[in-house]
Amino acid sequence: MRIVSLLPSATEIVYALGLAESLVGVTFECDEPPSARTDKVVVVGGLDTAGLSPGEIDAAVRRRVAAGEDLYTLHAGALADLAPDVVLTQDLCRVCALPAGHVGDALAHLGCRAEVVTLDPHTLEEVLATITVVGDRTGAAGRAEEVVTGLRARLAAVAARVAGRPRPRVAVVEWVDPPFPAGHWVPDLVTAAGGEPVACRPGQRSVPVDWRTFAAADPDVVVVAPCGFGLAGAVEQAAAVAAALPGRPVWAVDGDAVVVRPGPRLVDGVETLAALLHPEPGGAPPRWAARVV
Repeated sequence: MRIVSLLPSATEIVYALGLAESLVGVTFECDEPPSARTDKVVVVGGLDTAGLSPGEIDAAVRRRVAAGEDLYTLHAGALADLAPDVVLTQDLCRVCALPAGHVGDALAHLGCRAEVVTLDPHTLEEVLATITVVGDRTGAAGRAEEVVTGLRARLAAVAARVAGRPRPRVAVVEWVDPPFPAGHWVPDLVTAAGGEPVACRPGQRSVPVDWRTFAAADPDVVVVAPCGFGLAGAVEQAAAVAAALPGRPVWAVDGDAVVVRPGPRLVDGVETLAALLHPEPGGAPPRWAARVV
């Protein structure tokens, strides 16, 4: 079995299933585990956003989309040389990864008979189901069942800990310029962590709004978890959020690690949110989060 992953989240799933040796190709964004990007062949490149502000990134993406340009570049020759049996991709978000249709067309052009597995979860439950799908398609069904069972046990432990406690109203900001509210599975993370998600789009694509939308939702807590940024970037951007939504606690969370990538670490995200929403006396600070205000 030779696997190519065109999604950072799918790469994390492959490693969780113990299939690291079968993984032969990844994207330039596959950085978990860190060795994925250095030990495997990178078959997809993309826009270099290093040093750009969120507003500049948004403008660059909009220009490319308006011009009909691709946001990602598939290195077809490298893909052909890898001769994959399975390619893991998505159609969920054109801004997040190469669409499945592009991959299928490229494989047909190359005469490659790889199976294209499209992973498009919209909810936390569907994210867990994608782990099962990847296991089924890669000969690791038993291991996938073990992984999902373990993740569900951790979610059940969080649910038991927060049961009966007041549920604070939580707004999650996925992008700050322009502001995007939480969409897809992110509201599920808040609910699972013992909060009430507000100013959000459960199971749906996130869309730009203005700060009045967040203010009108009257959140008790604001979480800044920008797509494409780690904790340091979230902390830096949270200052603008605190200014736009004064008088509320603001937390920065490592979005790429535990919020926006639909893989096993979303359960780490639930545990992180539960720790900041319902802290235990003397408990350790959340690993993936930092209080900003």
